[in-house]
This record gives sequence, C-alpha cells and structure tokens, in this order.
Amino acid sequence: MTPARGDHDARRSEVSEGVWRVLSARGFEGLTLRAVAAELGASTGLLTHYFPNKRALLSHALEELDRRSADRPRRMAPADGSAPPPAGLARLRAALLDVLPLDEATESGNRIWVSSWDIALADPELAAAHAGRYARSRVALTGHVADAQRLGELPVGADPAGLAAAAQAFVLGLVVQSLFAPAEFPAERQTALLDAYLAGLAGLAGLAGSVGSAGSADGTGSAGSAG
Repeated sequence: MTPARGDHDARRSEVSEGVWRVLSARGFEGLTLRAVAAELGASTGLLTHYFPNKRALLSHALEELDRRSADRPRRMAPADGSAPPPAGLARLRAALLDVLPLDEATESGNRIWVSSWDIALADPELAAAHAGRYARSRVALTGHVADAQRLGELPVGADPAGLAAAAQAFVLGLVVQSLFAPAEFPAERQTALLDAYLAGLAGLAGLAGSVGSAGSADGTGSAGSAG
C-alpha cells in the first residue's frame, strides 16, 4: 500500500532534519547515507528511497542549507514584523551584514557553506547550482546599489552590477577570514570593516559631487588641488 502523501512529506521532513544534524556536526565530508541512517535510527535501505546515491544526498543537503539560510531571521526581513531598513545604502548594508558570521547561528551556517565549496567544485552540476545561488544574490544586491545611486549615496557613473559583485566578493572574503581567525575578526571588527568599505564607496559619490560643483562654479570643470 502506498503511504499517504502527508506521511511521505512528514517522513521526508524527518529525513531532512537528520541530514541537517549530521551536516551541522560533521560537515559535508562526514555526510553519508550511513551517518544519516544512524542519526535517524533507520536503515540505509530506507534512505535510498529518498536518496538513491551520495550525489542525491549532497544535492538535497545543499537545497536544505539554502532553505534554512533563507528562512533564518535577517535584517532585511525582521522576525518581529518591523519594516526593513530604508531603500538605498542602508538596505545594501543590511543585506551584506546578513551574509557575515556575526553570531553563533550565522557562524555555524557559514561553516557549512564553506565546507560545501569543495564538494560543489568537484561536481559540475552542483557547482552550477552554487553559481546560480551567488548570481541570484548579486541580482538582489544590484537592486540595492541602484537604489543607493538613485538617492545619490553611491557614485552614479559606476556599473551597479559591478559594485554589487565587488561588495559580494568583499563579504565572502571576510567570511573566510573570520572563520579561520575568529579572534582576529570578531563580529565588531567585521561590521567595522564593512562600514569602512561602504564609506569608501559613498565617499566616491561625495567626491564626484564636489567635482561637479567646482566645475559649475568656475566654468573649468576642475576641482583644483592643494599641492
């Protein structure tokens, strides 16, 4: 007799929880059908109903990691239902802070993400899925950059997609450094480094405005020089 759909969904949810617990404790390197079966107190035969091979298990684990990352509380979607930061630079900052390992939960999630890179790089299909996730993130960041440019908070002449890609690369690099040297890159320093990075970008917008103002005042388009 075929199990009811609700029973199947409940069992799959239970299996996903087992996958997540093994992933959290052992990382992708320790994620095997045998380990998940032991975690659930089940047979590997039962798991093959959901995951016919190791690759299917890894693919599901990446999807589960993606889902949990999206569902966790974020500055961009406060859990208390309050409004997100205003559009522009503040919203860009919030989105980038949401990537960083600033507390125990986000540190654990980032450790799992980084451990997944080696697995994904060894499999073209998994690598493509990872690339797609980062590409979707850049699209969202590009929207925030464009809003900040429209508000005069970031340099208007710069390519918003390029600025978004650079910002994403900055925070991903900061993630790696903070995971390897947490004492050297505590949450406060990560936040300060991000704020300094964004302030540098915002300063370029201010400089461009100053150049434009000076040009209109003296008719030469030159900002002049102290030296």
